[in-house]
Amino acid sequence: MAKRSILGLFQSAEAAVAGADKLVGAGVDDFEVLSDTPYPEGAFGERPSRHALYIFPLVGAALGLSIALLLTAGTQLAYPVVTGGKPILAIPPMVIICYEGTMLGAIISTILGVIFESRLPRSKIGLYDTRITEGYIGLLATVPEERLDQIQQAFQEAEATDVKVEEPSGK
Repeated sequence: MAKRSILGLFQSAEAAVAGADKLVGAGVDDFEVLSDTPYPEGAFGERPSRHALYIFPLVGAALGLSIALLLTAGTQLAYPVVTGGKPILAIPPMVIICYEGTMLGAIISTILGVIFESRLPRSKIGLYDTRITEGYIGLLATVPEERLDQIQQAFQEAEATDVKVEEPSGK
């Protein structure tokens, strides 16, 4: 079952809300709102986006701490230097290095997480219209080919300015 994208362009936010309501009424609840103006999440009735960005810093911090502990303890145990009867593992300097390793791991993994959650780099941009940057609001839905006519009709009933359908991938 092949899926294709369909983009409805609306001149106002009220018309876009009507289009989103028509989409939900047609059974499509997973669609994107494309706009040059930031609107609050869910303003058009779209499903709230879910992310797992909070996991990346936690995993990165745990890895950074593990590597820092391995480095400091491993080095001191591999090359034992007994200085004035003190223990081989010097805890106070290890704490500083472990803290720095934890922060470095958390920061690097957070940057990678932001890139990953932003879906960058995108190999395929998909359907888009330059009028969105001029103030139009676009509703982008990916639906099975059999339902394209129904969704196009829903956009036209909601008085969309223009409706674009993605070309089949075979052409």
